[in-house]
Amino acid sequence: MGKAKLLLPLDGKPILRWSIEHLMPHVHAVIVVTPPDDAAIKEALHGLGVRFVANPRPEDGQGTSIAAAAATVPDDAEAVVIALGDQPRVPEALYRDLLATFQREGKPIAAPVFRGVQATPVVFAGSVLGELRALEGDAGARAVVRKDPERVAALAIDADMPPDVDTPEDYARLV
Repeated sequence: MGKAKLLLPLDGKPILRWSIEHLMPHVHAVIVVTPPDDAAIKEALHGLGVRFVANPRPEDGQGTSIAAAAATVPDDAEAVVIALGDQPRVPEALYRDLLATFQREGKPIAAPVFRGVQATPVVFAGSVLGELRALEGDAGARAVVRKDPERVAALAIDADMPPDVDTPEDYARLV
């Protein structure tokens, strides 16, 4: 992207703030992973009551961010939701439906599948925390989800994935 995409404005607020505000009503706590000493992200989320965790190696990829956050989650946590900060238009109903699928199916992972494509956000049972804590690289949690398809409850959605912002063109389409 060439700039701090999470801080780009969208309808008067940073993209990241939209993403967090859509998630907050559905979870007990939100952990936001930042690069070391990223005051701009903390300022963008001022007043939301989120907890910040610095990823000491953000250049090593998304997996290290997930591992940094997972390391701070108590071992007895029922579940964690991994959501991306660059997806400000995730419908709140998706979080509700995904968490209901997780509860109903009793599998350790629940993931949305948009017209055949598995995407985020994803719910992971506390029993999967060890795998999340061990992540490295840029694949995020895909390896954990793909490790054993039998342990994944898929929420089929007949819609396009919520857009994310990775390029200037993505941002232009979003706004």
